[in-house]
Amino acid sequence: MSPADHAPIRPDATEVKAAGVAMRRVKRYLSTHADERDIRVVVGGDPDDTLSLPRGAVELLARILAHMAAGQGVSVVPAHAELTTQQAADLLNVSRPYLIGLLDAGEIEYRKVGKHRRVRAASLMDYKRKDDHQRREVADELTELNQDMGLY
Repeated sequence: MSPADHAPIRPDATEVKAAGVAMRRVKRYLSTHADERDIRVVVGGDPDDTLSLPRGAVELLARILAHMAAGQGVSVVPAHAELTTQQAADLLNVSRPYLIGLLDAGEIEYRKVGKHRRVRAASLMDYKRKDDHQRREVADELTELNQDMGLY
């Protein structure tokens, strides 16, 4: 996997708006057709030119569109992919030395290939989910303390 393969696609203002519209339509379709496993998509407005997509791919598309609609950069990395420490740091938006500290502290699983560390994308995302959850808990506690002290 090259660095360009996981480089986020950053939407401009026009793409943010288009992604929002598309996301709502895709989510509405998924919710009203919950039993469909294969979803047919018309390409270029020609009913004779259709694609048959697995439901999981369309659900992933909806998540990608949601991030783009929020103006966030998006990249797709297979869960089994192994990343270099620089790629992993870039995905977490932290410095490489900070990531190395997390690896050495056992916060994120990795393996060594010779002298080099490789981080599975799934391990990185597990860490990110746990970290995001902890941050939300701390923010909730601070909000509660502010309310208790009348500082809101």
